[in-house]
Amino acid sequence: MSGPRSRPVNELAAAEFDLDPRYVYLNHAGVAPWPRRTATAVSEFARENTDTGPLFYDRWLQLEKNLRRQLADLINAPAPEDIALVKNTSEALSFVAYGLEWCSGDNIVTTNQEFPSNRIVWESLRSRGVELREAVVDDFATSPEQALIDRVDERTRLITVSSVQYGSGLRLDLPQLGRFCQANEILFCIDAIQSLGAVPLDVQNAHADFVAADGHKWLLGPEGIGLFYVRSELRDQLQLFEYGWHMIANRGDYDRREWRPASDATRFECGSPNMLGVHALSASLSLLTDCGIDEIKRNITMLINMLYDTFNNNSEVEIMTPEDEARRAGIWTFRPRRRNESEIVAGLRASGIITASRFKGVRLSPHFYNTAEQLQKTIAVLQKLL
Repeated sequence: MSGPRSRPVNELAAAEFDLDPRYVYLNHAGVAPWPRRTATAVSEFARENTDTGPLFYDRWLQLEKNLRRQLADLINAPAPEDIALVKNTSEALSFVAYGLEWCSGDNIVTTNQEFPSNRIVWESLRSRGVELREAVVDDFATSPEQALIDRVDERTRLITVSSVQYGSGLRLDLPQLGRFCQANEILFCIDAIQSLGAVPLDVQNAHADFVAADGHKWLLGPEGIGLFYVRSELRDQLQLFEYGWHMIANRGDYDRREWRPASDATRFECGSPNMLGVHALSASLSLLTDCGIDEIKRNITMLINMLYDTFNNNSEVEIMTPEDEARRAGIWTFRPRRRNESEIVAGLRASGIITASRFKGVRLSPHFYNTAEQLQKTIAVLQKLL
């Protein structure tokens, strides 16, 4: 998802983000602000609905088609037909959990740091005799991938992980896990919400079978729309449990009585599309394309490195995020040794710096458009609070 840029990234950032100058927003791992072009797309969509209603719905359908291509390009999916547009990550993961056929005694392997979206859905399978096994990945001196592999046995059907952990910011080596899964005939599922838009993801290189992600974090889009990637060879293996007019092969032929599920990933979209979300997310993705994901990653890395360089030897903090650049993306979390993390988050907010309390620590998650000056201000406030 990189191409020739018409303008330098810093110019694009300045043109697209005009947040209230009283605030420094460093919570993109939560819910992100929108760029200007996204707000414009939503405003124009609303104005069109007001002026002409759905008169030009065919054009909206073309934009929906383009969004699938944008998302396919973002993750290097083989084709846009591999992409379903879903409400959120939890819905997509539920399609996997309740689409696969399980036998009592099967197990699923994950980490002990997963966001509830990638834990609760698998725990719910206990009623079917399926065990969820958690690998402890808290010790960054050891391989988290090996910790996951060590929890696998002959009854393991699936490994499911977040590409980047929401609390610690730990980034996993997805290709290593994918190769292991492929060699051992284990399915591989990725919750990519904390990496898409911050670092590259190649689903083919990662040998991913399923990928789920919302659009409202690093993709800079709205809540209520996300992607579900299913490797094409596996689509027919997922039993469907949502049905409606939109998920069938002859969508639009309303008089036809016979029907069958669509052959592509739209079979997971049971009803009317979220056209407002389509307009917004497509606009946000166009900015990421204009900037280039590699350049975005470089900017984020520079900002995270500023935090490391300042606090790495500070006795007042325990840094919870790996220092190795290959092991992190856009999240940097620390635990204050003498203060409660909620007090630090509140103190930062009182100074206009928006962060979050996660992983029993203070989580900062800058995006590419944040500036070195904003990080310097944040560092100065943190030093006083600690």
